[in-house]
Amino acid sequence: MNILSLFVIIPLVMLLGLWLAKGINQVRAVMVAGSTVLLGLSVWLTVAYIGLRNGGATEEMLFTASTPWYEPLNICYSVGVDGISVVMLLLSSIIVFTGTFASWRLQPMTKEYFLWFTLLSTGVFGFFISTDLFTMFMFYEVALIPMYLLIGVWGSGKKEYAAMKLTLMLMGGSAFLLIGILGIYYGAGAETMNILEIVNHKIPTEFQRLFFPLIFIGFGVLGALFPFHTWSPDGHASAPTAVSMLHAGVLMKLGGYGCFRIAMYLMPTGAAIWGDFFLVLTTISVVYGAFSAVVQTDLKYINAYSSVSHCGLVLFALLMMTKVSATGAILQMLSHGLMTALFFALIGMIYGRTHTRDIRQLRGLMKIMPFLAVGYVIAGLANLGLPGLSGFIAEMTVFVGSFQNPDIFHRVCTVIATMSIVITAVYILRVVGKILYGTCENPEHLKLTDATWDERFTVICLIAAVAGLGLAPFWVSNVISHSVEPIISAIVR
Repeated sequence: MNILSLFVIIPLVMLLGLWLAKGINQVRAVMVAGSTVLLGLSVWLTVAYIGLRNGGATEEMLFTASTPWYEPLNICYSVGVDGISVVMLLLSSIIVFTGTFASWRLQPMTKEYFLWFTLLSTGVFGFFISTDLFTMFMFYEVALIPMYLLIGVWGSGKKEYAAMKLTLMLMGGSAFLLIGILGIYYGAGAETMNILEIVNHKIPTEFQRLFFPLIFIGFGVLGALFPFHTWSPDGHASAPTAVSMLHAGVLMKLGGYGCFRIAMYLMPTGAAIWGDFFLVLTTISVVYGAFSAVVQTDLKYINAYSSVSHCGLVLFALLMMTKVSATGAILQMLSHGLMTALFFALIGMIYGRTHTRDIRQLRGLMKIMPFLAVGYVIAGLANLGLPGLSGFIAEMTVFVGSFQNPDIFHRVCTVIATMSIVITAVYILRVVGKILYGTCENPEHLKLTDATWDERFTVICLIAAVAGLGLAPFWVSNVISHSVEPIISAIVR
């Protein structure tokens, strides 16, 4: 059995274990055991992958395997990973592991909640290991569908509205994707849906002109591409804590990954034709998301619009089509996934105590809950790009790589996008100063307690990951850049 298939098999075993579990303690035991094994497996895969590359392995994808599923359409269960896939699997396993502890005290229907949470995780892991277009699409849908119930049942606020809006917009994007995938398959005249084989077929320019925007928009909807981003803030705000973590930390990364791996890699001429158009939209996403975060008063909405800005930066960097900018885009996916998961975890912990996310009703939390307050400060500093934390190295790589384009248009877009750094500092420092410092004005808040052991463990794990990426980024960037190079070469040839 291929080692990558364990990333699908383990969550399926977890689903069986959860179904058989009796009582909340058994449910927790299944989740901790399964998420720990997944984290250990992703760490082992990362080490093994680096070892093979250092040993001279030059194949584009490693640990490949393929088994026919439906021969009339040449659909196979094909798996394989490169450096981009490896770091995305590592990110996903970290978020699933910490999300388990962030949901430790969730009530009611804990068992049912974790069943849907694990099914969503199955789709995410399957998507990142797949190299067959149809298999990727199948896992993509598996990752999206549970979001409706996770938000609609266990969410808060306008949860039914948010869940339906999210589902309708993402399913609309999926319709574009299905049409685009069939267009790639028939346009390439290929006898397979394997990405590594399709890329060797020359897809006619007229097909690329037609189907590139369908694929890019289809994945871009999940990546919060302007103006298709409106589902994201409502979905983030209404989702329970761990679902917000997985949603913003991992699920939105499927959008950037798909745009790069499928749209741009398989249709480079289409990327050249449509690149400037979508670059304008992503530039708007970056600045608009940051400005929108400034005027919000709900902690989740602030972080949600911040995610629109930072995920827009991923698509922005990919469309710059340089090796450095594309490497920065993957680093940004990894960095944003970690720091936004930390943000949503902390916001959920604060809300669970104060029962409000309105920054106008929060003040003086540093004295009341110092551990959570310090964690929030660290998350904020990572978000605004403090050197030594993950946000700095990711954003610097993005902007340096983007400015390598010599033409005026690309450089103007880069300068406009860099404005988001200043705007981000405004809303982060404003929130930190408003809710953490000063004198507490609500006497009920003075009775609140600080973080419990499970919350402390979640926060410490995520802070360690954010600081680790910021202090030692080169091993990650080396793994990523090796895999980015053949894709960029195929795009700009």
